[in-house]
Amino acid sequence: MKREFSTIPFNDVLVAHPYAGDFLLSMGMNNFDRSRTLQQFVDCLQDDQLEDLGLDRLQLLEQFELFIGKMRELSNAPSKQVDSITIIGGHNKTGEKEQVRFTLKPGEVICVVGPTGAGKSRLLEDIECLAQGDTPTGRQIFVNNRIPDEDQRFSAEHKLVAQLSQNMNFVIDLTVGEFIAAHADCRMLAEPQEIANRVAKCANELAGEQFTMDTPVTQLSGGQSRALMIADTALLSPLPIVLIDEIENAGVDRKKALDLLVKEEKIVLMSTHDPLLALMGDKRVVIRNGGIAHILMTSKAERANLKELEWIDLKMTELRNLIRAGGAIEFDMRSHFQFDLV
Repeated sequence: MKREFSTIPFNDVLVAHPYAGDFLLSMGMNNFDRSRTLQQFVDCLQDDQLEDLGLDRLQLLEQFELFIGKMRELSNAPSKQVDSITIIGGHNKTGEKEQVRFTLKPGEVICVVGPTGAGKSRLLEDIECLAQGDTPTGRQIFVNNRIPDEDQRFSAEHKLVAQLSQNMNFVIDLTVGEFIAAHADCRMLAEPQEIANRVAKCANELAGEQFTMDTPVTQLSGGQSRALMIADTALLSPLPIVLIDEIENAGVDRKKALDLLVKEEKIVLMSTHDPLLALMGDKRVVIRNGGIAHILMTSKAERANLKELEWIDLKMTELRNLIRAGGAIEFDMRSHFQFDLV
């Protein structure tokens, strides 16, 4: 293998490839004199150090070249531009055909509604795997008006869909700041710490309870974890399609979360039982008996009612905060909220 970088001072390598330092960190080489070449450094390593790495000197140099090559491929990869996704109907649980074909565009919010167990999550799963008639529903998903290629379906590197489930728990031993900065490094973005601060600030605006950059991710509550992942998905993730399962149970400001994702030009699909969220969407996919029964466009009358629902939701939030603070609801709610109770 041609050794392109081993005889160049490492500081010069870093100018062209800032991520090269991550290779040294992964190998535990924190004290490397970067004015030297990698060849000079490797020549000075003791045999027991190489044994700990499980590599000989030649293999270490080869691994570095492979690492740089792979990172070049990632940085030069085409953007995951998605102008549309199209869902082509399959069939419901009893085999009846879904007479539907509809297309979704960036910046749209589509709500998936229906009774518990109707098949809302199955639709999200079909989209997540870009189904091609090979799931229980027989649905087919087109990307940019064509069948997605194998990489888009099965390769983690070319994945198009981010899915935020109801239960999100971290097991990695990092702080919030370290977790976001690591993601920013993987994306090869400049100023990863500045980006980490932006993501954390945004996540705190979504979460009901504040956390700091030094908070271990394993200590985040369910709502904080969801808020962090929504902010990370919106601001850091290149994935253009976001699937959310019942965000109303996430303990986050759902309106702000949706506004953020739409602002970042994501295609958002979410299953929900919440009338407020349902009317915030551009359209609703109604699921019945495992199939898509019909699709509703949000009407002008519903948009008007959405303002009333937002007012009701605001008052309910006030009551929740009062309860959380240890208060009592003993006042006259008719006069306090200025509405007539039935």
